[in-house]
Amino acid sequence: MRTEIGTKVSRGKVKNKERAGYWFIFPAALAMFGLIIYPMFYGLYLSFYNTNLVNKWKFVGMKYYIQAIVKPEFYSSVLLTFGFMLLVVAGHFLFGILLASFLNKEFAGRTVFRVIFMLPWLFPESVIALLFTWIMNPMYGVLNSILKDIGIISENISWLGSAKFAFPAVVFACIWKGYPLVMTMVLSGMQSISQDHYEAAEIDGANKWKQFLNITLPGLRPVLVTTLILDSVWWFKQYTLVYTMTNGGPGNATNLISLNIYGTAFNDLQFGKAAAWGIIVFVICYVISRIYRMVLKDEE
Repeated sequence: MRTEIGTKVSRGKVKNKERAGYWFIFPAALAMFGLIIYPMFYGLYLSFYNTNLVNKWKFVGMKYYIQAIVKPEFYSSVLLTFGFMLLVVAGHFLFGILLASFLNKEFAGRTVFRVIFMLPWLFPESVIALLFTWIMNPMYGVLNSILKDIGIISENISWLGSAKFAFPAVVFACIWKGYPLVMTMVLSGMQSISQDHYEAAEIDGANKWKQFLNITLPGLRPVLVTTLILDSVWWFKQYTLVYTMTNGGPGNATNLISLNIYGTAFNDLQFGKAAAWGIIVFVICYVISRIYRMVLKDEE
């Protein structure tokens, strides 16, 4: 009898603990619903309507999705965004891995260099955009001044006002802003690899390059996969830096899909069309992550 009573008491305590656990996660779940789930489904709902969000609600079904597939405007913006993403992510990994390899070595002042190289990630994107806008100003920017002093150019260049230079200039600013994420992730991954592997490889006669290919890269694979997915999705939907620096111009030189969606919604007041394009971008980001995981899994 006592055993049965003790069992019931134990079960009651377990249930109380489970209820307490649900109460602990309730605020986070509520915030996630209000900030992510509800806006996403509301955007999906809007995508089926031609609406101004006030007094115009005309059901159009899949019209805006079909327009995105048929009209070249959407394709050109998406292709430009893909090119932007590939260049920025490649730059992040190039500089991130090089700097992580440098900071992984023992030398005096290493902590100071780590702080310095992390600074771009700590500044808000709007601050970085304004900084590069000032640096690349065609009249008083320091970039033109430096290049003229060393004889590379003879007259000022409008870096952000020229269709030829605006896209590379924006890509460079985004690479400078985002490389610390890759650097930090790769550095943490390098420090988790045992030094015994490198010592054994050195005894076997492997040089630094072979050690990097056969020890460092395989050890960093989980970190690189995660970082690649996060970085690609983040910069595919980049908005703040590009909008602040060029507002999508000149012409359509830097008109990424995120800026196109913003202009469609708040300039043209076509909220349903913008919502449909936003849903398509969400699907594209999901497909990007799945492709990365499938390709890298096959390589394993």
